[in-house]
Amino acid sequence: MKVLYAASEAIPLIASGGLADVAGALPKAIRNRRVACRVVLPLYQDIKEEHRSKFKYITNFYVDVSWRKQYCGVFEYNYNGVIYYLLDNEYYFRRPGLYGYYDDAERFAFFSRAILEMLRHIDYKPDIIHANDWQTALVSVYYKLFYQNEEGFENIKNIFTIHNIQYQGKYGLDILEPVLGIPADQLSIVESDGCVNFMKGAIQVADKVTTVSPSYADEILTSWYSHGLDPILNMNRYKLCGILNGIDVSRFNPESDEEIYANFSASELGGKKINKEELLNELGLKDDGSPVLSMVTRLVEHKGVDLVRSVFDDIIAEGYKVVILGSGEKEYEDFFSYMKGKYPDRVALVLGFIPALAKKIYAASDMFLMPSKSEPCGLAQMISLRYGTIPIVRETGGLRDSIFDCGSLNGNGFTFKTYNAYDMLDAIRRAKNLYYDSDNWEGLVKYAMSCDNSWKKSAASYVELYKEVAGM
Repeated sequence: MKVLYAASEAIPLIASGGLADVAGALPKAIRNRRVACRVVLPLYQDIKEEHRSKFKYITNFYVDVSWRKQYCGVFEYNYNGVIYYLLDNEYYFRRPGLYGYYDDAERFAFFSRAILEMLRHIDYKPDIIHANDWQTALVSVYYKLFYQNEEGFENIKNIFTIHNIQYQGKYGLDILEPVLGIPADQLSIVESDGCVNFMKGAIQVADKVTTVSPSYADEILTSWYSHGLDPILNMNRYKLCGILNGIDVSRFNPESDEEIYANFSASELGGKKINKEELLNELGLKDDGSPVLSMVTRLVEHKGVDLVRSVFDDIIAEGYKVVILGSGEKEYEDFFSYMKGKYPDRVALVLGFIPALAKKIYAASDMFLMPSKSEPCGLAQMISLRYGTIPIVRETGGLRDSIFDCGSLNGNGFTFKTYNAYDMLDAIRRAKNLYYDSDNWEGLVKYAMSCDNSWKKSAASYVELYKEVAGM
């Protein structure tokens, strides 16, 4: 079986969020299960020379973008046994960053159409194209409209994964024909609430629709979580499923990680204490035995930072030191900056995102807080477990599927159900109480580190899904 994994970003080449982690790890895990899987990405300007210098030119062709014909070059890159195709067009992708341009609809319509055109010119004919999020959603649409009956394209199946339903690729109806090249009589495929909606089109025509956790698959069938797509999702419920993401356990490994202060393992936890001491020292705090509660997050409301703001003084009163790494809305950046000034010996704040510092925080903290309003899957809670840092999470999406309260037999963290600041505070208090019971706390840390959140189980589920869709 052959799979072409289409994404707009993938570690180690280019990343802006969790999609890159998945696209960088899942194809490799799938290949380890004896399924051929290759990845296709745009050739962005920001891809580093250390990778770019190893790209091999394959071919070029022209792509129909409505009435225009646009050049597309194809480069090949073998990284850790996975073959990547990089699609080159300087007009669309020779720019800083990945997204946020006025012509993103055209850029990713080109990319989606170019993925299909590429199959005429390379020696790789997939049984399945697995597209991800709105940037590649039109692959399924274009296949149904223009390719499914062409010689060489017969019986290719399309799978579409929703990583975050909030971002759907919504544009005005006026781009339908002049930008996307979709005939007016096919508007119903992509139209939703008076807009062109890329994600809606993929949901409607793909052979299977997946999300990144079972709980999120259930949640997006309701209006609270779906951002308007629950009607089309419920109509296509029969082809919707959720498969929990994993993490790259070789990349996140406290026993060998060169970016943390000291290595450690579940059987030898001494290095974790060193990490805590060194992190606090680097951030201008002292290690006095207090528990360290951390957040590595975007400072936006749906991440639950409004709950944290509501009871921040109470958290400090419980005896915590708090470490925050992130950036986002000004009101939250200003609030946490004020709290840093108010509690200079108990609060550390770094605005922005520094991957190496994030790893140090995972390795050094005692607890990791994720009070999200919604969280399709989340990777930070899994990384925290890997480094023996106990998650405190709200039971939503992938957080509910990966973190279980210590009141249960398989408890590996602390959870709360309702989106309420005082329910969150209760979980934080329960965590603190167990922290001071040193024997039981150490047992919890060791159990957390033993939890298997690798891609093995998830990759097996995807392979079974591929076989089902391909009829194998």
